[in-house]
Amino acid sequence: MTLIAAVAYVEGKPVRQLSLDAPDDLVPREGEFVWIGLAEPDAAELRTLRQAFHLHPLAIEDALNAQQTPKVDVYGDQLFVVAKTAHLDGDHIRYGETDFFVGQRYLITVRHGSARAHTELRAQLEAAPSLLAHGVDYVLHAVLDFIVDGYMPIVDTIEEELQAFERRALDEFLSRAEIARIFNLRRALMKFKKLLGPMAQVASALEHHELPCIDSEVRVYFRDVRDHIQRTEILVDGLREVLTSVFEISTLLEQQRQGVITRQLAAWAAILAVPTAIAGIYGMNFEHMPELKWRYGYEGALVAIVLICGLLYRRFRRTGWL
Repeated sequence: MTLIAAVAYVEGKPVRQLSLDAPDDLVPREGEFVWIGLAEPDAAELRTLRQAFHLHPLAIEDALNAQQTPKVDVYGDQLFVVAKTAHLDGDHIRYGETDFFVGQRYLITVRHGSARAHTELRAQLEAAPSLLAHGVDYVLHAVLDFIVDGYMPIVDTIEEELQAFERRALDEFLSRAEIARIFNLRRALMKFKKLLGPMAQVASALEHHELPCIDSEVRVYFRDVRDHIQRTEILVDGLREVLTSVFEISTLLEQQRQGVITRQLAAWAAILAVPTAIAGIYGMNFEHMPELKWRYGYEGALVAIVLICGLLYRRFRRTGWL
């Protein structure tokens, strides 16, 4: 069912339920404003709303396609606002869209791909009639604020994951899968950041511009939405820096560990070169070689190998190579 809720309000209190099956009843009566919420509507339902509220066909087309960037369009005495939703789905950030048709006495919200319904928000607003009595512009602010608040769980979850990566990077090598996850998170945050800029522009336009259906005393509320978006932008930038530092720390530590291993291998190679050289010299089949007739030649060669290797080992241990 695409119609989630359709209610008429008088002084912030619900007075009657509406239905798309009765288009004539959708139009607000004297003293009322209407808030209609839909999810994934079809063309017929949007056509019914267009006829009832005289919505602009371009706005209807945008709401049906749901492929818009955040924006504010003015059509005469009506507003069409597009906002982007985001939520975590496993390891991925999924995006949706919420479109707003705003008139003097009606607000129509159309959700596409959003995981969070407005049912709880509507109940909270209905519990505070004095706030809901401000009208459609306050409800528009409340829904936008609700959407923006949904960004913070994404940031918090990614931050916790990055902290785990930081601790692990200091203790051991990151696996190929973990490194791939870091790059995926970086791309996801870059895409998320691209969403926040236009959303901030939407909030700023609603705060500063002379727009129909937006009263001057309600504009300050959109400043709060913009502040939340900017705070999220700062946190996302911080997470991107943490991602870069985690990767750099992992790379530096891996290089350091590889350097230690290289030094150890070089030290052992130098030590083993001594017996190899001595054995190689005495293994040559020349007739006239010194010390071939020496009675203690074998023992002397072993002692020389042990002493020289011992001195090299001690030297490498003192320099930290072993």
